[in-house]
Amino acid sequence: MSELAIPVHHPDKPPARGRRLSPLRVALALFIVVILTAGAYTGYQVWNSNRAVASYDPWFAGYVDVTSTPSYAFENPSIASQKNVVLSFVVAATDDDCAPSWGTFYSLDSAADGLDLDRRIARLTTLGGAATISFGGAINNELATVCTDPDELVAAYASVVDRYKSSTIDLDIEGDDLTNTAAGDRRALAIKTLQDKRTSDGAKLKVWLTLPVSPTGLTADGTTAVAQMLAAGVDLAGVNAMTMDFGGSKAASDSMSVASIAALNATHDQLATLYTTAKQPLTSAELWSRIGATPMIGQNDVPGEIFDLKDATALNTFAQQKQLGRMSMWSMNRDLACGPNFVAVGTVSNSCSGVAQGGTFFSDALSTRFSTTTPTPVMPLATTIPTKGAAPAESQIVDNPITSPYVVWAPTTVFQKDTKVVWHGNVFQAKWWTRGELPDDPAALGTTTPWVLIGPVLPTDKPRVQIILPVGTYPEWDPTKIYGENDRIMLGKVPYENQWWSQGDNPEASLVSPDSGPWRLLTSDEVTAVKDGSYARPTATPTPTPAPASAG
Repeated sequence: MSELAIPVHHPDKPPARGRRLSPLRVALALFIVVILTAGAYTGYQVWNSNRAVASYDPWFAGYVDVTSTPSYAFENPSIASQKNVVLSFVVAATDDDCAPSWGTFYSLDSAADGLDLDRRIARLTTLGGAATISFGGAINNELATVCTDPDELVAAYASVVDRYKSSTIDLDIEGDDLTNTAAGDRRALAIKTLQDKRTSDGAKLKVWLTLPVSPTGLTADGTTAVAQMLAAGVDLAGVNAMTMDFGGSKAASDSMSVASIAALNATHDQLATLYTTAKQPLTSAELWSRIGATPMIGQNDVPGEIFDLKDATALNTFAQQKQLGRMSMWSMNRDLACGPNFVAVGTVSNSCSGVAQGGTFFSDALSTRFSTTTPTPVMPLATTIPTKGAAPAESQIVDNPITSPYVVWAPTTVFQKDTKVVWHGNVFQAKWWTRGELPDDPAALGTTTPWVLIGPVLPTDKPRVQIILPVGTYPEWDPTKIYGENDRIMLGKVPYENQWWSQGDNPEASLVSPDSGPWRLLTSDEVTAVKDGSYARPTATPTPTPAPASAG
């Protein structure tokens, strides 16, 4: 092995000079360094951008108008693309500015009773679906517009989020709600407070802001709404563009999908500026992952504006290319062709699209390659729903008439159309007159069974029980008398209240079918004229589950 040679400097010899580089060589070297640095930075941006998109799971969920008639059975999705929904709209009640309601028609409690909403959400959850709650909409007052007390506003939002165990909410802000900047500030601060509270409790709250757009992007009021949210420190999951009802802003020669794509591109550029101004700059890919699109399928509110299945395919293709974070549609209620009796062609229907669909669903066309999994709320169940087709054993589920929200099914009782019953820990509703047919008959097909499963009995259900009062508390029912709204009578020792004009309708029918007549049972909270100051509930024992009939 050779020794390492160390140069020795001789004092009588001048030191050797280093080799000089010409100016041209220096310039070339600097140019190479700049190119390499820029390339590395660009590569990092691409990597970081791709990483951001790869970590984000885009999702599809169609809107459902909860209070629309006929009611849409979102709890029984027929195809995978319909198992996630955005339930709309929670707005301020007409008699209390800080009380949330469903479309002003139902309080949260009355929606649980009249619409069975809590139970239907629980049913959807057991099927692997999820319900996002949407506040606002085109009509009525969004809570922040009229509820001016900051604490009450936060409490109003929280009551909805807590009741439905929501991990994602949607703020659909349009019309007068959008132009009210003071309401926008209140809304942003309330949502920030709620988001912080949820985070401190270990449960994050994702917030989507849904806004109207034109082919040139968000309106000035829309950009203000986004800026208010960012300024308040709200962590926006994204901005959902309502690509619909363009009116005169859309060129007559443009299709709805062309106008929608233009709107999304413009929204992307606007959001880039808004986030940069808020000192939260995002890459292009990150911005796309925070953008959603919601077309109005079929005939739009604007005459002549029609979003057909070709538009749905084109919009979905664009969404895949840009990797949008969300796709929705208005609405699931309308995702089918209108029947032959709908003669008002060219007008909007709440229950059909107004265009030919040929058996194809808009939800399928728009959801292609979008996840059908959203943050799923956890709804506590009273019982475990048995596997379809399996009869639960007697030891598993016992129905108790004292605690059940509806009458327990019995094989000898006649049940009229729309009657709800409890059976094996679940609530079923009759599709037509029926007697003796098991609600959960494993052999019955969907088209032949008279029953439809609504959802499980919930811990929050209020028992539907009779109260017993002393004879004479109210007048005895007279079949020949005409009764007006709110008139109260007794049938034996059981009190009833009349809901509308009636004569000859037996109050006892409400025991089996609460919705079949004008009379309803009074609850203990409603009874004020009790002679002895007390009431009593009838005693009853749980109804045992009968053994399945043997074949042959």
